[in-house]
Amino acid sequence: MSSTMSGTNPNRWLIAVTAFCMQLALGAVYAWSVFLKPVATFYHVSQAQANLTFSITLLALGITAGFGGYFNSRFGPRTIATVGGLLYGLGVILAGFSSTSIYLLYLTYGIIGGVGLGLGYIVAIAMLIKWFPDRRGFITGLAVAGFGAGAALTGPIAANLLLPVFQLNTTFIILGIAFCVIVVVAAQFFRTAPDGYSPSGWVPTQKQQAESTVRNYTLSEAFKSPRWYLLWFILALNVTAGAALISVASPLAQKFTGVTAGVASTLVITISIFNGAGRLFWGWLSDFIGRPYTFLVIFAVQILAFLATPFIGDIALLFIPASIIGLCYGGGFGTMPAFAADFFGSRNSGTIYGAMLTAWSAGGIVGPLLIASIDYKTTLFILAALMLVSCALPLLAQMLARQARVEPEATH
Repeated sequence: MSSTMSGTNPNRWLIAVTAFCMQLALGAVYAWSVFLKPVATFYHVSQAQANLTFSITLLALGITAGFGGYFNSRFGPRTIATVGGLLYGLGVILAGFSSTSIYLLYLTYGIIGGVGLGLGYIVAIAMLIKWFPDRRGFITGLAVAGFGAGAALTGPIAANLLLPVFQLNTTFIILGIAFCVIVVVAAQFFRTAPDGYSPSGWVPTQKQQAESTVRNYTLSEAFKSPRWYLLWFILALNVTAGAALISVASPLAQKFTGVTAGVASTLVITISIFNGAGRLFWGWLSDFIGRPYTFLVIFAVQILAFLATPFIGDIALLFIPASIIGLCYGGGFGTMPAFAADFFGSRNSGTIYGAMLTAWSAGGIVGPLLIASIDYKTTLFILAALMLVSCALPLLAQMLARQARVEPEATH
């Protein structure tokens, strides 16, 4: 690390806090299950057709994030986050005027909103990982923790305050305006870290110094490495499992336990809280036990959670496996950016990880469509089996890392 922060540079923790606030607004997309039944009823479509909106949103998010990493490097985080906030807010607002066709909802909320999400989401990761070379796992967890927790705010507000009073269309308009304002204001605090930035007084350990000498891969070079595709599959499988439950959390709780939509919304809130906490917790833990072993534990505990869920008929008990799944879902996003930076260097980590977020698109399509097309219980058993198979992948990543003489385990 070559340079320390001068007095003219902004406070990196202020940048982190505003990035977290931006992610809270962007992460409201995870409150989608609150809108699932109202959308299906309003547009007179099946649950699978309504849930396709969520899948399209994640598809647009993942694809756009790949370009967002490049745009962030080219135009800077403030500009890209501002554009992302405007598009996301506009997409949700226009969804309030798409009452004539479900396809207009796909276009507005799904594609326009999803593009805005993708631009905003990748900015926080690409920006903060360079501001915090000393806390790589922790800061990437924090960078996306707000995104995971966003539904904890939006879910209850939409379910208990907005939808009962204003109905679906006006609720979208109100939320879209709020999202736009929050993201655009937060973006004005963003700055790019100086090249070779090092926090004042920080002395890297020997292992940190060794990791920093690993050459920085370009995106094209990363694409030629089997390690990139292995990380892609690890992320995609984790997203598939978590997105499946998140997309139907409210109706699943109503069906399994017989509670009302209002009570079921508390499950959405809980999953959202653990989704956000998992991003910070697993990212922090990976700094100590290493990224491969972190993902191994993430997959292993989900096996038990998915196997237990179909046998639960009490809402209080349902919170346990749902919280675990939310924690692990968020953990994938909290750990993978640092995992990618370990493998490919931090200089182009935003671009490389941005492209890797196409795995989010893939999992965001497969998971929700699977659980909306098959009965809930059968799908949960399928997801448990998927997590069992997934346990082999982090171990394979560890082996490939050793062969390539790259150490993905984090610093101590």
